[in-house]
Amino acid sequence: MKLYSWGLAGVMLTGAVVGVAHTSDDLISQPKKTVKAFFPNLTKAHQAVVQFDTLESDYQTGYLTIAATSQEQQKLLRMGFKLEPYPGYQEKLDNIRNRADNDSGIPGYSCYPTVEETFQQIVAFQAKYPDLVQVVDIGDSWGKSNNQGGYDLLVLKLTNRTHDVEPKPKLMINSAIHAREYATAGLTLTFAQQLLSGYGKEADATWVLDHHEVHILLQANPDGRKKAEQGILWRKNVNLDAKCAWSSNRTGIDLNRNFSYAWNTTSSGSSGNVCNDTYRGTAAGSEPEVQALEAYLKEIFPDRRGSDRDDPAPEDTRGIHLDIHSHGKLVLWPWGTKGSNAPNHLALQTLGRKFAYFNDHTPYRSVELYETDGTSDGASYGELGVAALTFELGKAFFESCDYYRKEILPTNLPALMYAAKVVRSPYKTPAGPDIVDLKQQALGDGLSQTIELVATADDRRYSNKRGTEPTQSIQKVAYFIDEPPWLANTPSGWFEAVDGSLNQPVESVKAILDTAGWRKGKHTVYVSAQDTDNNWGAVSAIFVDKK
Repeated sequence: MKLYSWGLAGVMLTGAVVGVAHTSDDLISQPKKTVKAFFPNLTKAHQAVVQFDTLESDYQTGYLTIAATSQEQQKLLRMGFKLEPYPGYQEKLDNIRNRADNDSGIPGYSCYPTVEETFQQIVAFQAKYPDLVQVVDIGDSWGKSNNQGGYDLLVLKLTNRTHDVEPKPKLMINSAIHAREYATAGLTLTFAQQLLSGYGKEADATWVLDHHEVHILLQANPDGRKKAEQGILWRKNVNLDAKCAWSSNRTGIDLNRNFSYAWNTTSSGSSGNVCNDTYRGTAAGSEPEVQALEAYLKEIFPDRRGSDRDDPAPEDTRGIHLDIHSHGKLVLWPWGTKGSNAPNHLALQTLGRKFAYFNDHTPYRSVELYETDGTSDGASYGELGVAALTFELGKAFFESCDYYRKEILPTNLPALMYAAKVVRSPYKTPAGPDIVDLKQQALGDGLSQTIELVATADDRRYSNKRGTEPTQSIQKVAYFIDEPPWLANTPSGWFEAVDGSLNQPVESVKAILDTAGWRKGKHTVYVSAQDTDNNWGAVSAIFVDKK
C-alpha cells in the first residue's frame, strides 16, 4: 500500500459529502477530496476528528476518513498523518441508500426513526403512560417560524406526576442538533423507552421516575434532519437567509455555534463565513431553535453561578445537561475556549470519567481538542452553573444499524441511566462508589422472615484513558427500606463485608434483612456506599416481595 498526498486534480466532493469544518474561512470554497488519513497516535486522531471534515472515525482501522482540501492535507501531513485516496466513499453511502427496502425509518437505516416517526412515538408514549409522560412544545423550528413548513420543538418530560413529595432534580438531554448525526436521536428515544417500560418492573427506572425528572429534546434541529434523511450530510438548520453562493447544501446556521454565551469570542471557535459548517450566524442566539432551548434551560434550572468566567457553581448545584452528538467516541466538558479551566473542572472531570467508564469513550476538556464558542454548554453551565457535558457517539455520521445496536446502545444507555441517577448532586456523587450486582439470595426453605441481599461496592469505575481518578477504600454500605437516602436520613441497616472487613476499593458485601414487620407486597430497598473520603456514591435499588 502506497501512502502519499496529492494536489487538487481529481474528483471533487459532491454537496452530499459535507463534514465538520473547523478550518480557516478562505479554504471553504476550495475543492475537497476524500482521503484515508492514517494517524500517528490516538490523541492526534481525536484532534483531527473534531478539527477537520472527518466523515468516519473507526480507530481500529488505523485511519480516519476525511474530506480535505489540498491545504488541509498538508496540515494533516504536518501533524504526522499519512494519506491515501478514498474515491469510493460517496459511492458507498449512495449504495446503502439505493439498496434500502425498509418501510420505516431513514432509508437504508431502519433503526433510526424519521422526524415524523419520532413525533408519533412521543404521542404513543403519552397515550400509553399518561402519568409518566408530558409533551412540552418549547417553540418552533426556523421553517415553522418563517412559514416554510417546519416543525414544533417537542420535549419529552418523564416523571411520575402522581409522586410529587419533593422538588425533583432534572436531567436535560438534547440530541440531533447537528442534523446528520443519525444515532443521537435514536439513542435518546431508546433511553426514554427503556425508562418507561421499566417503570414498576425495574427498581432503578422506577425510583428515578418517582424522584427525578428527565427532559429530552429528541429532535433539536428537525428541519435540518429532514435534509439529512435524504442522504445529505447536512449539519446546520435551514435558515434560508444564510445561503451559500456555491452550494445549496451549505445553507443555514450551525446551531451549536449560535448560543448566546461566549458567542464569537475566539478566533477559531466558529466561522463568519456562511458556507462554513460552523457558521455562527450574524448575532448571538439568533435562531429560533437556539432561543427555544436557551429559554427552556432557564425555565427548568435555577441560576447557581456568578457572571465571571471563574465563578464556580456551588457544590450542591442540581441538574445535568447532556448534548448528544456523533462521532468520535469522546466525552467532553467545558470550557471550549482557551484560558483557565472551568471553575468546577475537577468535578466535571470526575463525572466525565465516570460516563467514559460506561461508554468506553475518551474523556477530554473540550479545548484540549479544539476551540469552540457559542455552544450549548454555555447556555447551561456557562450561564446557570449546571453540569454540562457532550457525548460524541460512535464512528460515523450515518452510523450503521449493526454498529448502533451492538456498540452504541449497550454502552451509552448505562451512561444515560447513571446521569439520571446522580442529577441530585452531580458535583459530588460521582466521586463515590457504585453499587453493582445487587441481588437477593434465597435463604433456607423460603418460609423464613429474613432475606439476604448481596452486592459489590466499587470505587474504581472510572475511565483511566487520560489520567487516573483518585479512588479510596469502601467505608460504609447502607440500605434504606421504601424511602431513598435523601428522605429517610437514617439508614435502615448496614451491609457487611463478605471477607469480614471493609478496607478495599472493591468489596463484596451482604446484608440480612428481617421482614417480620413489613406489610405484604412489593418493597424497594435503596443501597448506597461511602468511601474513606466520605463520598457517598450513586444509589442502586432492588424490589423485594414480602409474601
